[in-house]
Amino acid sequence: MEILTDDDLTARVSMRDAVAAVEQALRDKGNGRFVTPPRHYATLGSGTFVFTIGGGSGDGVAGFRVYGFGGLSNEASQLVVVYDAATGQLRGIVQGTRVGAMRTGALGGVAIKYAAREDASAVAVIGAGTQARTQLEAAAVVRSLKDVRVYSRTPGSREAFAQEMGEQLGLDIRPVASTEEAIRGADIVITATSSSSPTWDAALIEPGMHVTSIRLARSAHEVDPAIGEQAAAIFTGSMEQLRSYPGGFFLEDRIDSVTDLADHVANDRPVRTSSEQVTFYCSTGLSGTEVVVADLALSASQRSGS
Repeated sequence: MEILTDDDLTARVSMRDAVAAVEQALRDKGNGRFVTPPRHYATLGSGTFVFTIGGGSGDGVAGFRVYGFGGLSNEASQLVVVYDAATGQLRGIVQGTRVGAMRTGALGGVAIKYAAREDASAVAVIGAGTQARTQLEAAAVVRSLKDVRVYSRTPGSREAFAQEMGEQLGLDIRPVASTEEAIRGADIVITATSSSSPTWDAALIEPGMHVTSIRLARSAHEVDPAIGEQAAAIFTGSMEQLRSYPGGFFLEDRIDSVTDLADHVANDRPVRTSSEQVTFYCSTGLSGTEVVVADLALSASQRSGS
């Protein structure tokens, strides 16, 4: 049994491979071959363990991820445990933060593939942390990006993001001084922040935009709720997770019209039906996809004999 780290994952798994693997998991989910229950929370003493469990229902891999909040631990110390779904054999463990961020980014990439306009090339990134980086990384896999602007409240953070991600992706990324400057004229808006209140006004939304958001709780959401009135299509990676969102989904009155990304992927059906529609991806994560991404690193390690 192998125990791999973030460095191993970065060295062995490309975002392109992660997007392809997550897309296949979504296709399997839509066809009833991938099991994805909601997160499970276990409060012990002064902290809470969070478990995400899932995987293939007969072939492929299955397993779980665990991380902690509060006095027990923090999200930086997470484990992804991978089993062979057919035999039950333990394949290995991946420890660190990259696997969770990578699979969330990959899900966002698949969402853009099925929802953004085919010619989408201008991206606004609101936020400059790990999640913003992996979301942009995956967007660059599924669309040919030409114009990327990033806004963060801290000038140094947005400047570092622009330089580092520009070098990594081979793109000219511009740090800008406001959300308005970032969003005006964008085809894709990626909002990936730690903010508990809206970071930009839905009045900035233009016809044909695709929007991604990763914070969706009623008491802590980073996107203006008015997006619910403007988006022709609202969809998510996991209806199970959305319905059990801690504190409730911030667009609760529209939850019955939300569609599941897996259904679009399984039926090869785009989310948007016209170039003028606004699409909104609610990124909840999808239990089991971190196991699929971790297995990519384990399989690559076994092939190399390391």
